[in-house]
Amino acid sequence: MPRFYFNVVSDTGTVVDPDGSELATIEDARREAVQDARALMSQAILSGKDISARKIYICDEQGSLLLIVPFADTIRSAD
Repeated sequence: MPRFYFNVVSDTGTVVDPDGSELATIEDARREAVQDARALMSQAILSGKDISARKIYICDEQGSLLLIVPFADTIRSAD
């Protein structure tokens, strides 16, 4: 199975995923990134912070960028 790396990118820098996750497809990796973004935003909101401008860069084992998942795209308006 391929290994995908989920690097969290903000205006102040990048948190690099050193281990990655083995997943079957890029779609599985996208789903995991969405769950990760939602979990990180939930924790931040409880601390009174808005981190919705961050993004997750999904990369392959060679470090090539495969997909960008903006945190803001992982939530829907409640209206």
